[in-house]
Amino acid sequence: MKLLVVAATEAEIGIFRSRMPHIATLVTGVGMVATTYALMKHLAGHQYDLVVQAGVGGSFDHTLPLGSLVHVVSDRFGDLGAEDHDRFIDIFDLGLLGSNDAPHTNGMLVNPLSAAHRHIKLPQVSGITVNSVTGSAATVAIRQQYGCTTESMEGAALHFVCLNEGVTFAQVRAISNYVEPRDKSKWQMKDAIINLNDWLISFATAVNAE
Repeated sequence: MKLLVVAATEAEIGIFRSRMPHIATLVTGVGMVATTYALMKHLAGHQYDLVVQAGVGGSFDHTLPLGSLVHVVSDRFGDLGAEDHDRFIDIFDLGLLGSNDAPHTNGMLVNPLSAAHRHIKLPQVSGITVNSVTGSAATVAIRQQYGCTTESMEGAALHFVCLNEGVTFAQVRAISNYVEPRDKSKWQMKDAIINLNDWLISFATAVNAE
């Protein structure tokens, strides 16, 4: 299987890159715009059997242990819309886009899982993607309305690009923190990154053995 591992930053996959230099990787930069641009530019000249976006993320679900890994099988834009005083109205409720307009399904960017995902034996969750990471109680309340498990700054961009381009993809996140009023002293970034890279090495070894 021809694999591409994508991450927003070098720090998130640096261990993997040093241990598995024969596997193609792409560091896109942080955020949806940078991810979309870098991924589209790269995919224009390359073809892969599977594109895996690997990174850290926050969790709304406090039952998920910090440092644990999840497979984000659906994602959505979490702050694309308008503020109406203390209320957030997303792009679908504004009537600017239909909730089932391609590539969306009920407002979500859903990964059509296939045999290519059989080695990803992780809890399957939903995610939201935002330009500004949540750090206040008011914003937590707004973003919880979607009932998603994870928050990242790049996931929906991966889903949007790959669904539109017909590219098989997966998004894997290591939980570095809970989505709550910002307190970095509680975060477990180092453990999350180590666990993420350990999983990536194991996963790439398994798919290359086929």
